[in-house]
Amino acid sequence: MPDAPSTATAEDTLRALFAEVLGVPEAGPDDSFTGLGGDSILAIQLVSRARLAGLVLSTRDVLRKDTVRALAAAAREPERTAPADPPQRTGRITPTPIMHWLRELGGPVDTYHQSLVVRTPAGLQQDALETILQALLDTHDALRLRLPSGTASAVWEPVIEPPGAVAAAGLLVRTDARDVDDAALPEMMKRHIAVARGLLAPQNGVMVRAVWLDRGPARQGRLALLVHHLVVDGVSWRILQDDLVTCWEALSRGEEPRPEPARTPFAHWSAVLATEAGRGRRMAEAGAWQETLRTDPAPLGGICALDRLAPERAECTFTVTLPSEVTVPLLTGAPSLVNGTVNDVLLTGLALAVLAWRRGQGGGADDGGAVLVDLEGHGREELTEGLDLSRTVGWFTSVYPVRFALGAVDTDDARSGGAAVGAALRQVKEALRAVPDKGIGHGLLRHLNSLTGPGLAARGIPGIGFNYLGRFPMGDEADWAAAPGHDFALDSADEGLPMAHAVEVNSAAHEGPGGLVLTATWTWADNAYRAEQVRALADEWFAMLTAVAAHAQRPGTGGPTPSDVSLSGISQADLDDFASQLGELL
Repeated sequence: MPDAPSTATAEDTLRALFAEVLGVPEAGPDDSFTGLGGDSILAIQLVSRARLAGLVLSTRDVLRKDTVRALAAAAREPERTAPADPPQRTGRITPTPIMHWLRELGGPVDTYHQSLVVRTPAGLQQDALETILQALLDTHDALRLRLPSGTASAVWEPVIEPPGAVAAAGLLVRTDARDVDDAALPEMMKRHIAVARGLLAPQNGVMVRAVWLDRGPARQGRLALLVHHLVVDGVSWRILQDDLVTCWEALSRGEEPRPEPARTPFAHWSAVLATEAGRGRRMAEAGAWQETLRTDPAPLGGICALDRLAPERAECTFTVTLPSEVTVPLLTGAPSLVNGTVNDVLLTGLALAVLAWRRGQGGGADDGGAVLVDLEGHGREELTEGLDLSRTVGWFTSVYPVRFALGAVDTDDARSGGAAVGAALRQVKEALRAVPDKGIGHGLLRHLNSLTGPGLAARGIPGIGFNYLGRFPMGDEADWAAAPGHDFALDSADEGLPMAHAVEVNSAAHEGPGGLVLTATWTWADNAYRAEQVRALADEWFAMLTAVAAHAQRPGTGGPTPSDVSLSGISQADLDDFASQLGELL
């Protein structure tokens, strides 16, 4: 068992890391990680940076213990000996559930990627940049993944090549941009990214491309990293961006860059998933997942499932932003109302919005107040003792359905910030807490188990998909920081790749010049809904989120929910009665 570090030293380190990860000026010993706006994705980043600073924590530690003081007491020092039986890092791996999910969409995916544009140091030399990129390729196994049979085959058999098999020099394109002003850089980079994405080739193991706009010795350049979505996700980008910084710092000291490798390699994780899918306790979930998917509550008047739509459709999209004066109390105050999370709050607003929108469309009379949503989670669950995915690059996303049954909720009262908001927030939180291991079992049973997979596949999918990518700090002028004017590309899909849902919502919180804002990109199939219908739903969602934020600022509106207490069989009504009686005594 590793020794515990000095509590005082650990507190100082964690206070600095809280401020760094959460983008706040400072953090005190009793400040709450979630109270300062932290979420499960940022918790993974905190765990990763804490390990680099010599403190071992788990994501579960961060979300349960929550404060600097409690985490400092729980922190351990890293083990100083390598495991006797190192886990698999290379070779053929079992396709993960999300890989199967993508393959089953049935369209072209060769250029399906995410990208990030960062500032590069003035005077950066090409050989130095190639050295940094090579260090990333050699450290993070998933970046060397190859699909020998190609993405069009009926069966994917991914292989991870050994370090050194992929040469960074062949993936980097340098362009002289010394005479290009700042305002013209985004458009110039956009053109180069359009070319680079076409050079991704999973069959040949080309999962990464890089474009460097070199602006010479006096001005910062720009680097675009394009990574195939099969091997990267939102958490991975945070790891890669941190590694760009540490590699550059090592080179600047005259040292060889050596990013810390993953404690749990991606290949080992894929094997863990394959084993987990066959465990009896996991297979016991199948009935609950089938019940969740028994029917989409509103196949006509509401959000309808895409498999009931004609395949010929155009994909439409728009992005909306919730102002800072609403976002800040919504994300930093409202979750603590019910000892909850940011997802609890956002999904409460979405469930209320769908019900109100559905009723406004003339439907919903027989829906029982139910809303069925496909959720995306980060998927980095601690399934077995010793797993540490805080430094593992790859696509870990889990996709799973959740049914929110709000009954005869008064959506008009909710929209005004009334008691209906609090009731809905408690119901949504409890529905999410009832999902085992944050939904990872659905993908395991749907894609990796031949006994349970066919039954789940026959149920179809919900009509609406939702993803919250977490909180991103404001880009500054530091080297390797996100560059202004360049949007982080969530999912740049191939033309012709079918949508998974009739309506999809991808959201994230961003620190901007005016403060923290929530942005949401809505995408829909035009043969399912008209633009004005989806815009009305987006407006309704923001109206409900505004109501949640207002409700959270009213005194006496919070309180525990059944999942907060260890007594079995206790209901929300029991807790509310107890709180009322206690209030009368006080």
